[in-house]
Amino acid sequence: MKKRNYVQDVYEVTSLIPFGRISTYGAIANYLELGSARMVGWALNKSFTEGNVPAHRVVNRKGELSGRNHFPSPTMMQELLENEGFIITENVIEDFKKHFWDPSIEL
Repeated sequence: MKKRNYVQDVYEVTSLIPFGRISTYGAIANYLELGSARMVGWALNKSFTEGNVPAHRVVNRKGELSGRNHFPSPTMMQELLENEGFIITENVIEDFKKHFWDPSIEL
């Protein structure tokens, strides 16, 4: 039996988030049955070495850019999201629910 690698599972689901959409740590954790949104955050903190993982598209349940300090620069997460058309005010995505992508529904 192959051992499950939750980090790779998080990367795979995160990579499926479409351009212009966002998800949450909790939604990904629920989909993967991890039991903890923090596990998703821990996995994504290491994603910069993996290349094409769009970690900037994952925010907390309130739409806040809570992971912004784990990017190479403190403004990088916001800049990447703004390049996709998001409007961000005081580190919170405006119209969060409109842009929300839930893997439990979408996949």
